[in-house]
Amino acid sequence: MPRIARIETFHTEFVCFVRITADDGAFGWGQTSTYNADITAQVLHRQIVPWALGADCADIAGLVHLIERREHKYPGTYRCRALAGLDTALWDMAGRRAGKPVASLLGGAPGRIRAYASSMKRDITPKDEAERLTRLCAEQGFTAAKWRIGAECGGDADEWPGRTEEIIPVMARALGDGIDKLVDANSGFSVPRAIAVGRMLQDHGIGHYEEPVPYWDLEATRAVTAALDVDVTGGEQDWDMATWTRMIDMRAVDVVQPDVMYMGGMARTMQVAAMAGAAGLPCTPHAANLSLVTMCTMHLLAALPNAGKYLELSIEGDDYYPWQRDLFLGQPFAVSGGHVTVTDTPGWGLEVNPAWLERAAYTEAALDSFRPSAYGALYHKASGA
Repeated sequence: MPRIARIETFHTEFVCFVRITADDGAFGWGQTSTYNADITAQVLHRQIVPWALGADCADIAGLVHLIERREHKYPGTYRCRALAGLDTALWDMAGRRAGKPVASLLGGAPGRIRAYASSMKRDITPKDEAERLTRLCAEQGFTAAKWRIGAECGGDADEWPGRTEEIIPVMARALGDGIDKLVDANSGFSVPRAIAVGRMLQDHGIGHYEEPVPYWDLEATRAVTAALDVDVTGGEQDWDMATWTRMIDMRAVDVVQPDVMYMGGMARTMQVAAMAGAAGLPCTPHAANLSLVTMCTMHLLAALPNAGKYLELSIEGDDYYPWQRDLFLGQPFAVSGGHVTVTDTPGWGLEVNPAWLERAAYTEAALDSFRPSAYGALYHKASGA
């Protein structure tokens, strides 16, 4: 039974890649959640590594659950962000070991995944947004596109007065009937304002209304969902299983949107997707940048029985996200006919750029030299790890 022998992190402020090596030499690449990744790397080495070194490489869900119990005093987002690095690296290792893409290990298969062009900008005029999304749909074959309304957590403020009321009809006319239309309010509105905007969306043929009200207020979200016919979606920020259970049980949203990296990896995300599936709800995960989160989401969508209609694919390049530059070799997110492709390459099907790794801060923990904290030592002694 191969065991985890080495855990290495390579990080900047924005991205942390994790390489895990087993005692038989097999390895896999994963990633923690983006942003404050230097902090997340510290959490991983302090709170994940002591329980992971020496553990069975194959029981990914079991190891994640064990760490959740051992670190029960720290149930917050940083623990999940760090767990994502462990989980995703172990899935890559499992795929490389089996000679199969992760999608196949999850019960799916490689193939094409429909994507929607996802704009991240609010400081763009409706005219300019309409021009660039219309052009991208024509050039790359997208049949769905999303733009931003309101102001992020704006309390009914807009990015500038009147922008929401202007951009909805402008975008609807520009994209036309052949393009599925989505908007994201990023928790921007109160319930009355969200419902009024939602009715405007319905009148203009928009089918996806993301985070209309503060995401943490599930009752407010449910009130908007109950009042509208447009699909109200949400969940990208959530990681706590009790919150997910409540959200799904109360039908707060029509579509669930877990983020693989915020959730803590594939194992926990699949739990949420399964809960949603049992309730008859589709899962359209959040994937707002071109780091490993999008590739993980591609494999997930290739396997979920309740997969949503499309993959979120950010259209923002290195000028908007400079930290995305040169993360991977090749073009893993190349678009053809509005689709991206999960290849039959083992694991995640991509390779981290060695030049990027050379510039990153590096930390290593190895089983043969690791000195756990007193708390960690108690566990290793008791478990025989």
